[in-house]
Order: sequence, then C-alpha cells, then structure tokens
Amino acid sequence: MSAGVRSVAGATGREDAAPVGAGRLRTDVLGGVPRLLRELGVPPAELLASLGIPPRLLEDPRNEVSFAALGPLLGAAAERTRCPHFGLLLGASVRLASLGLVGRLAAAAPDVGTALRDLCDHMHVRDRGAVVSVWSHGGSAALGYALYAPGTEGAPGSDELYDVALAIAASLLRDLCGPRASPTQAFLCRGEPADPRPWRRCFGAPVHFDADRAELVFPSRWLGRRLRGADAALHRRLEERVREVEARAGDDLVADLRRALRTRLPGAKVSVGALAGMLALHRRTLNRRLERLHTSVHDVAEELRFEVARQLVGSTAMPLIEIAASLGYADASGFTRAFRRWSGSTPSAWRKRRRNGRAAAVGAR
Repeated sequence: MSAGVRSVAGATGREDAAPVGAGRLRTDVLGGVPRLLRELGVPPAELLASLGIPPRLLEDPRNEVSFAALGPLLGAAAERTRCPHFGLLLGASVRLASLGLVGRLAAAAPDVGTALRDLCDHMHVRDRGAVVSVWSHGGSAALGYALYAPGTEGAPGSDELYDVALAIAASLLRDLCGPRASPTQAFLCRGEPADPRPWRRCFGAPVHFDADRAELVFPSRWLGRRLRGADAALHRRLEERVREVEARAGDDLVADLRRALRTRLPGAKVSVGALAGMLALHRRTLNRRLERLHTSVHDVAEELRFEVARQLVGSTAMPLIEIAASLGYADASGFTRAFRRWSGSTPSAWRKRRRNGRAAAVGAR
C-alpha cells in the first residue's frame, strides 16, 4: 500500500472521530473520482493501481490520502481522460453534506458568514494540507484556498488541486446562498488553459488566471443571509464535537506554523509575535520549541515562500516583478537572488524548463 494513503477499514467509532494526519485529506470529497473516470472512458482500478492507490480506499469516507499522492492522481486523471477540467467536474459534485462533521457544523450555523468562518476555523480536522480563508472589505468578500503541505505548490497536479478546491468553494457557496448564487469573480494561481470555457461555466463569473491566489469573490451582503437549516442548539453541540476532535490532534508545531503562515502568503508579512498568538503560544515558547526541532520561524517561512514562488513561477504567466511584490520583495532582483539561493536557478530559467517539460509531455501524448 502506498505511503500516500491510509485505510481505516475495520475501524470503529463515528465518522470524523479523529483528525486526519499532517499533510493529508479525508477521501470523502474524492468519492466521485471512479465514477468520473468511468464516464470519461478510463478504468478507475487501472489508473489508481498505477499510482499505488487501492480503489477501495475511496469507498470509505473516513480514509485519508496525502496531498503528495493526491496531486499526481488528479494530474494523471486529467491527462488520461484528456479532460483538462477534470478537477472542476470532481469539485462541482462535492456538497456541504460531503464534508462530514465540519460540513454539518456549517449547515447549522445562523448565517452564511458564521458558516464560512466555521469552515475556515475547523477544516484542518479533515484537511491538513491547505488552509481555507474568508475576508470581507467594503462591498466584497472572498472565499479562498491555499496549499501549505510540503512539496505541493508547483508539484505535478497542483493546478488540478486548485481547480478542485475552487469548484468545491463554488458548490458550497451555492449550498449556503442558493442554487443560483455565483461569485462575481474567480481567481486561480494557474496558467490559462487552451479552452477556458469550462472554468467560466463552473464559476458563472469572469475567471482571472495567472493570479497570485485562488479565491472566489462575492458580494459581502451574502454573509448576513440567514441559513434555512440554522439551529443554535445543534450548532453548539456540533462545535463541541469538533473541538473534541481537534483536541485529539497530534502536536505538529511546524505544520501548524506553516498553516498560520500560509494565511498571509502571498501578501503582508507577519511578526513572530502575531504568529505565536495565532498558535496560542508565547513568542519565546514558540522560538524555544522550534529551536528544539532545529528550525525557526524564518526557516519555515522561507521554505513556504519558495513553494509559493515555485507555483507562481512554474504554473502562471505572472511577470516576475509582480510575483516578487506579492511575496514581499522590494524588487525583482531581490526575489531573483532568493530564488537562486533556494533552487540554484533563476526564476526565468526555472520557468523556461517547466514550460519545455510541459510541451514535451504534450508532444508525447
């Protein structure tokens, strides 16, 4: 069995009774993969087995798959089916009810804003490789998704991972705000596909590719909409259960730090003190515990910044000066020096190799 998957066959206890492991995702949102593969003419068992993923692992919603295995799975599925928007089709089939305990908590919330905050605050019990965020300013709000598991940004299948995530976000907004609800804009940190029409149909809105983030923008007034399933007593009980699950999570300070940092990247820098507060630790305690792990806030931030840079350089056509600015560099030369230090290559050379590799892969099909 691949190290990227974890089976709970024969396990006892209710669904979501324990949090997923670091860098892993609950497989309930992947239940549509075999059906989609069959509909598009690819035998699911054959494709999954070639990647070391036993098909039965997608049949139990309590199972887990690592992001390191998920990206290649989605990339291979898009390639083998010759369906570049495979991720959109998969994500569009996921509903709020598909998200287990966290989904039930959001559905019982009093309003859309509370439901989205529930997803942001507690999604890590079922997804410990990415972070969900929501913001509101003036008349606009946004629901975003960002990877933080090591080795996922810019890796094979990362474009498809973001496609799935944003399609799920659109589906959840429609669950919460009504079947006709569509975002006003969609942003994706991936290059524009040859035919962008499936993306426009999925989101029902203008789609901006080559962005530095993945998020759906919608009117902020939606946040105040009361939910049809609002139930204060049920919401309190479910929140208690979620917190019980969170209390069972293993202590992984570096993963928690990466998650906290990813909410600010790309974008504004954050102080060590602010990060410590997000992790409910004193600044000195955070530094001391990281020192025992032979790392530091600076080291973890640099690793994560490099991963985000790889995604933006390798998967988008953003000008390097814009990538530099989004990652907090004063100019492109500072970013180039940092990228060379991380990778041994300039970002321009990295981008050229990535494009040549993709072109060669397409030519070999």
